Amino acid sequence: MMIKAEYIWLDGQKLTAQARSKTKILHHAVRSLYEIPEWGFDGSSTMQAEGHASDCQLKPVFFTGDPIRGEEHILVLCEVLQADGQIHSSNTRARLRTVAEKYASLESWFGIEQEYTLFRGDRPFGFPEVVFPGPQGPYYCGVGAENIYGRELVEEHLEACLRAGLVISGINAEVMPGQWEFQVGPLGPLGAADQMWIARWLLRRLGEKYGITVSFGPKPVTGDWNGAGAHTNFSTRRMRDTGGIEEVRAACEKLKLKHNEHIAVYGAGNELRLTGKHETARIDEFRYGVSDRGASIRIPMVTANNHAGYLEDRRPAANMDPYQVCARIIETVAS
Repeated sequence: MMIKAEYIWLDGQKLTAQARSKTKILHHAVRSLYEIPEWGFDGSSTMQAEGHASDCQLKPVFFTGDPIRGEEHILVLCEVLQADGQIHSSNTRARLRTVAEKYASLESWFGIEQEYTLFRGDRPFGFPEVVFPGPQGPYYCGVGAENIYGRELVEEHLEACLRAGLVISGINAEVMPGQWEFQVGPLGPLGAADQMWIARWLLRRLGEKYGITVSFGPKPVTGDWNGAGAHTNFSTRRMRDTGGIEEVRAACEKLKLKHNEHIAVYGAGNELRLTGKHETARIDEFRYGVSDRGASIRIPMVTANNHAGYLEDRRPAANMDPYQVCARIIETVAS
């Protein structure tokens, strides 16, 4: 028996980390994480080491069936360690693991809405070579070849995520042509972040088949076009319990006090997106409100109606690192 194990890890690009991967052949079926060996890689080629001491370690932390090669093969998400086994400075998952354990009593749930833009060459799908397409309006949740671009890849990605056992809540076309969204969760902090990175990897990997590149840039097209975010839905058990709306409001007040600390880890280039236009609040201000998509934090209608539920942090950019965002939210709300 030969099993193809695709080891996936995050490189060393600050605020814009990308998933890297390579394949190891295992000669046994894998039933548990402990049956997957650690491995190494050249950290000097991923901005994680110098050439004179380039070895880094890959420690498997999560695996699932590989929906591309066949589910007898596996995808293996890894943490990055230094050659001596110590946590690497780029390993943001390790910090979230510590935070999640420390505040486990909160029973935090996350649901992340990942927006992205499909490109062929230097233009998004749906953008003609010479002129811009028609203005925003018919594209959001639209249907028809005049409005929708890239659905074949989007649908294949959804099926791949479901076959891999990822907790995908849904997909939809977004406000700009060629722009889409998928949602991961609700899950605990590590589950939501791990599955988001696997889902991102699957999207880019399937894009190779179609010659389509995937942009997680927060402002893929300048001008009167929506940016791309990763709206992060969050709740604790007390927020979900009867009368939890007061806990939701209290969380919003805590988030207000730490606004700048959150923006610092909410993605690179976010100032291009958070302008106070296109369903965003300004990057230098904070406000929250019920059903307000122009606020920093939206309290959803269902939360207001049920007097309990969750909040939506609309500030994270599409290229944010979910390990850092989940850790920052938990720490702020727990303070």
